[in-house]
Amino acid sequence: MNILITGGAGFIGSHLCKRFVQRNDYVICVDNFITGSKENIKELLGSPRFILVDHDISTPLYREEDLDWVLHFASIASPKHYLELPIKTLKSGLLGTHNCLGIAKEKGAKFLLASTSEVYGDPGIHPQCEEYNGNVSITGPRSCYDESKRGAEALTYAYLRQHNLGVRVVRIFNTYGPLMQADDGRVVSNFIVQALKGHDLTIYGDGEQTRSFCYIDDLTRGILKIIQIDYALPLNLGNPCEFKIIDLAQIILKLTKSKSKLKFLPLPEDDPKKRCPDIGKVKTLLGWQPEVGLEDGLAKTIEYFRARLKKGYID
Repeated sequence: MNILITGGAGFIGSHLCKRFVQRNDYVICVDNFITGSKENIKELLGSPRFILVDHDISTPLYREEDLDWVLHFASIASPKHYLELPIKTLKSGLLGTHNCLGIAKEKGAKFLLASTSEVYGDPGIHPQCEEYNGNVSITGPRSCYDESKRGAEALTYAYLRQHNLGVRVVRIFNTYGPLMQADDGRVVSNFIVQALKGHDLTIYGDGEQTRSFCYIDDLTRGILKIIQIDYALPLNLGNPCEFKIIDLAQIILKLTKSKSKLKFLPLPEDDPKKRCPDIGKVKTLLGWQPEVGLEDGLAKTIEYFRARLKKGYID
């Protein structure tokens, strides 16, 4: 297949690029490197089945190739970055989605939107199922990301209804693994780098809030299954095993053998208290469920960051 992936040099996008090239698909990777990195895709740059396009997808993009799929993963997804760049975050979510849908329509391709569990906001139900419409603050500091994804879903379904475009929407829950950015502000990368450096692990609030962590290999395996079925409604992809943030910190301290301490800071505004996916639909439709346990996935992620620290890639 011919596949265009926006955000293809980012964390999830680069793993997908590698999977598609490995199975002999032709990949056009589009990225403007605001948060992506050429380091993530360096092994693909010499492949005849891979082309890199340096482009901001919030502006129109024209390609001559025939396309089978357009996968929109371009996003400023970490709180640290989207709080610094709220307008760019909205543009990549709204204008970027509009441009990608236009490409898919022009090429007669199918479209997949990488949405997020953040469309549920600070949820009023637990676990979160796809029918839940969410509890999102429209005016809060996180709204630039949350609402950009909610708007992106609305655009996607407008194209389905008006143009009969083949669409898929995957709502991604907290995902971690090698190729994460060390400074992206996400809890797993934060804790690991802090532990390896011997710094205090910063916990926001009392650490009793929960998250569910999905290893990157499980997530990409699920996405490959989603594009193989004919199902247009949103699907949750994540690991339903739920952990308190304070317990995650203790696990990482144990695995790294770090003597770091815990440092408690004020909880950011609108930070969700619970986050856990209901994955009943993907179990039924795809026969998919996570296979990598948290400690196994964290061990692989820790080794990735340890190697980067030794090579001086992390300050």
